[in-house]
Amino acid sequence: MSLTLFFIVEPPAYQYLACYLAASIRENLPDEVQLVGYCPAHRLAEVDPDAAETLRRMRCDLRTIQAEGRFAPDYPHGNKILACLEPRETEYSGFMDSDVLMIRRNSIETLIKPNHVSASAAASMHWAPQSIWETIYDAFDMEIPTERITLMRDKRKPVVPYYSSGFVVFPEGYRTTLGLSFPQIWMDTAQRIDAIDGLIRRRPYLDQMSLPLAIRRSGLAWNEFPEEQHYILGGRLRGKPFPKTREIFTVHYRKWEVLKENELAERGYKYLKRQVGARRVSNISGKPLPAGIAPNPNYSGNDHFQL
Repeated sequence: MSLTLFFIVEPPAYQYLACYLAASIRENLPDEVQLVGYCPAHRLAEVDPDAAETLRRMRCDLRTIQAEGRFAPDYPHGNKILACLEPRETEYSGFMDSDVLMIRRNSIETLIKPNHVSASAAASMHWAPQSIWETIYDAFDMEIPTERITLMRDKRKPVVPYYSSGFVVFPEGYRTTLGLSFPQIWMDTAQRIDAIDGLIRRRPYLDQMSLPLAIRRSGLAWNEFPEEQHYILGGRLRGKPFPKTREIFTVHYRKWEVLKENELAERGYKYLKRQVGARRVSNISGKPLPAGIAPNPNYSGNDHFQL
C-alpha cells in the first residue's frame, strides 16, 4: 500500500517544526512514503528559504493551499482539512500536526486499514458536556453512535467517539455513492457544524468535533490508533517521566519545551543531522540570510530553529 504523509508548513514556527517532523518520518518509516508540506498561499513568500531547502533535501514537496475565505471567519485549525482536500497520488494519505515527532521504526501497514479512517482517541473533552453531541448529531438527522471510547488523558468514563485530528490516515480512492471523498465530507461536515445556531465552543474544536461525524457520514468506519501510535504529551502528563519502557512510535508534543522535558528533543536534532547534515534549520542552504539576521554563534542544540 502506498502512503503520503502531509503537514502544515507555515511561518513562523510551523515551518521549522515541520522540518523535524519530516526528518523523523524519513528516519522511522520506509523510504517510499511520500511527504508533502502545505503552506497557505498568502504566506508562501514568508517561508524561510532554509526551511524550504531542508524539506527539499528530504524529498518533501512544498505546496500551497488556498486558505483565505474558506472558513468564515478564518479558522487556522481548518488548514488541515483544506490540506486533506488537495490531490495526491498514493492509495492512502495521513495528515499530521507539525508538532509531532516519530521516535521509533514503524511500518505503513500499522497505520492503514482498508475502508477505515485511522485516528487516536482525543486527549480530553473538557470544553463541553457530552450533551453537545445531541445538538450536533440532530443537525444531521443522525443517531448518536452506540459505541463508546475512553479518552487518552481522561479515563473517568466512556464517552461518545471523539478523535484527535492531530494524526488522521484515510483512503484516497474511496468515494461515497454521490462520488464524494472523505475530505470533501469532512469539509462539508465542519462547515455545517460551524453554522449551527447557538452551538458553544466551536472554535478551536471544529476540526475535531466534526471528525467522527465525517467518518460516519462518509460510510467509512473508524479505526482507533493505540496510544503508542499517537502519544499525546503535555497537559496532565506535564512533569511526569516519559514511559521509556513502552514501545511508543509517535509523540505529539505541542511545545518544543515539552519535548525537551521528556528528553526527546535530542532525537529531533539527531534525525535532522542524519537527514540533511545539520542539527538546525537555520542557514542550512548556505545562502545569505536576510539583512539584519545572523546565525547564532553560540548555538549548542538548545534552540531548535533560532537564527
